[in-house]
Amino acid sequence: MACSAVTPVADMQQTLRITEIFYSLQGEARTVGLPTVFVRLTGCPLRCQYCDSAYAFSGGEIQSLDAILEMVASYRPRYVCVTGGEPLAQPNCIPLLQRLCDAGYSVSLETSGALDISAVDPRVSRVLDLKTPGSAEVARNRYENIGLLTANDQVKFVLCSREDYDWAVSKLIEYRLDERAGEVLFSPSHHQLAPRDLADWIVADNLPVRFQMQLHKVLWNDEPGR
Repeated sequence: MACSAVTPVADMQQTLRITEIFYSLQGEARTVGLPTVFVRLTGCPLRCQYCDSAYAFSGGEIQSLDAILEMVASYRPRYVCVTGGEPLAQPNCIPLLQRLCDAGYSVSLETSGALDISAVDPRVSRVLDLKTPGSAEVARNRYENIGLLTANDQVKFVLCSREDYDWAVSKLIEYRLDERAGEVLFSPSHHQLAPRDLADWIVADNLPVRFQMQLHKVLWNDEPGR
């Protein structure tokens, strides 16, 4: 009688490499100001010059999806944001998002837009960050993702200069982003573009976009883990 292969226990359980899980106020996007649990996944294939989470590029701790869900539940949140790094760089991000939705949370995903978003659960609000020339990663944009956007999704531009603003406006018009996504967000890169300048440009051009600043940087001076 032949013996069947034994699957190692570690291979039977889906895992992710996690940098941190914490509870704070959402600092940007549609749910800005609302108490939210953040699940920050480790790793990112991009190197944006203004990145404020480079500490998540490496390290982290391997955790099972069950352990992650248990930690999230301990905060009793309404909102959960899966972020990075680039969360979609880890394939098991997809089942994590599904399980968070199944648990009844309002779930958002912060993604660079460089990776395919088609497998993301449609209940998730995908915050797609289109990289501008000033980011140094504009070549990584996967424009095929734009056709997958719905009213539940959001498109974000982090702007470093007037040139970035003009580029973002051209993409807004070219792809009719305000018709495809529920929100289009224009955000000034911290210490690179004066917020007042960006606000004035948006008003002068009467753009169908939402101006945003990163609330967490105003409140906590961009401290990791807040």
